[in-house]
Amino acid sequence: MGRILITGSNGQVGFKLKRSRPPLGEVIALARREMEPSDRASVQSANLYQPAIIASPAAYAAVDKAETEVELAISVNAQAPAVMAEWVEWVEWAEWAEWAEQHDALLTHYSTDYVFDGNKEGASCENDATSPQSVYGRSKWEGEEAIRARTSHHLILRTSWVVGTHGGNFLKTILRLTHERGSLNVVADQIGAPTPAALIADITAQLISHYRLPIHKFEYGTYHLAASGETRWFDYVPFAMYLAEQQRYPLRLLPSAIRPIPTSAYPLPPLQPTRDWTVLNYLGTSAWLCRLGRKVLPMWLHNSINEIEKLDMKRKEPTHH
Repeated sequence: MGRILITGSNGQVGFKLKRSRPPLGEVIALARREMEPSDRASVQSANLYQPAIIASPAAYAAVDKAETEVELAISVNAQAPAVMAEWVEWVEWAEWAEWAEQHDALLTHYSTDYVFDGNKEGASCENDATSPQSVYGRSKWEGEEAIRARTSHHLILRTSWVVGTHGGNFLKTILRLTHERGSLNVVADQIGAPTPAALIADITAQLISHYRLPIHKFEYGTYHLAASGETRWFDYVPFAMYLAEQQRYPLRLLPSAIRPIPTSAYPLPPLQPTRDWTVLNYLGTSAWLCRLGRKVLPMWLHNSINEIEKLDMKRKEPTHH
C-alpha cells in the first residue's frame, strides 16, 4: 500500500490528517520540530521513509506577518523541503515533486484563496487567472507553480478561512476576544466560507483512498476545497458567539458591541490587499466529488456548529458585563 508522509503534523490540517490514520494506512507524521521545512539538516530526518504519498499541509500561514517576514514565507511556502530521488541532499520543493513523478507517487499540497486578488464579483473557480497581491499569496502561488512544472502526479487543494479545534485560527481567536473584551471591531467587507480543518482532512483521506483504487483513473490537478456558501467575518462572529453561549462558554462581549469596519481601517502592514471576495467555487472539483459520493461540500454554517461543539472550552454560566 505504501507509506504516507505528513509534514506539519501539528498544524490545523496536519493534526486532523494524523487522526485519519485507519483509512489512510501507514502514516509517518512529522511535526515541525521533527522536520523544519526551512532547515536543510532537519529535512534529512525524512530520508528513510520514501513515501508513496506525500501530504504536505506544512506552511507559513501568518498572512499579515508575511509582509515583513518575506524570506521565511517564501522559504516555507515556495521552497518547501524536498525528500526525493536519492534522498541525499537538500533540494528545492520542486525537486520533491520530481521525485513523486519518478516514483509514481502522489503529492498532495495545500494552497489558498490568497492566490486570487479578491476583486472578482462572485466566487473564484479553478481556471480563473491568479493574481496574488500579498507576500503570503505570492509565496503560495510560487509553490503551486513549482509543483505543476515538475510533476503531473499532484493534487493542489486550495482552501479558505480555515478554522478548527486545533492550532491558531480566527474562530478560536474571536472566542477568546469575546471573553476578554467589552467591544470588538470586525471586518465587514470580506466575503468567504469558513472551512474546518477536519473537513479538509476528511476529503483528503477520501481522495487518497480513491487514488489507491486500481479501477479508476485518478484525476490529478488543482482543485478548490472549501465549505459551501458564504458569509462575512462580521456576520460570522455573532453566529459563533451564539453557538458558544449554547455550550456555556463565558462571554463578556455583547453582540451590540461588535462594530463593523472596512478592511482599509484594519491595521494591516503595507501592501496588504483589500480582498472583497474570497469564495472558492468548484468548477473542476465536481467530477471527483461525485466519485466520492458527494454533490457538494457541506455548508460552512453546519460545519461551524460541529467545530464549536468540539472545542475544549471552559463551561460555566455566561457573564455579560
